Amino acid sequence: MPGGWLDATDRRILAVLQAEGRISNVALARRVGLSAPPCLRRVRALEEAGYIRGYRAQLDAARLGWAVQVWAQVRLRSQAEADLRAFEAAAQGWPLVRECHMLNGETDFLLRCVAPDLPAFQAFLTEHLTPAPNVASVRTSLVIRSAKEAPLVPLEEGGPPGTATPEREAEGA
Repeated sequence: MPGGWLDATDRRILAVLQAEGRISNVALARRVGLSAPPCLRRVRALEEAGYIRGYRAQLDAARLGWAVQVWAQVRLRSQAEADLRAFEAAAQGWPLVRECHMLNGETDFLLRCVAPDLPAFQAFLTEHLTPAPNVASVRTSLVIRSAKEAPLVPLEEGGPPGTATPEREAEGA
């Protein structure tokens, strides 16, 4: 990763690690065509540069008692920066909120929430989310079934269109 560019080997390392976070360095090195020491140096450099933010296990929420998943669209009365940050801070403190995304358009925030059952979500909705300061309205959608959950970043060779790398710049991309 000299000069901050991700080369093909860095991308292969990232692709393997995001799919198999528990892989040993020796097995990773074999998979990407390096010996173990330079592979470990690259992984550490990718971590230090912020490309790798952590390693996690993907858990089955329903099996652990979180059977209900709800998307909540939140509109605020004010979109002043202080009000947006206050809502984000509140969302950080709500354990049922697993994701909080600020959007443009009529909806200010999209929240992914989980709950053990519908009464628990309703209690959260009526006791915490709806009465929160500056909340104008909340629209919710209950997830019935998930057809695709892809937490991985697509790492096709060369990166997304418009991504500059030394190789692509040399090709005139």
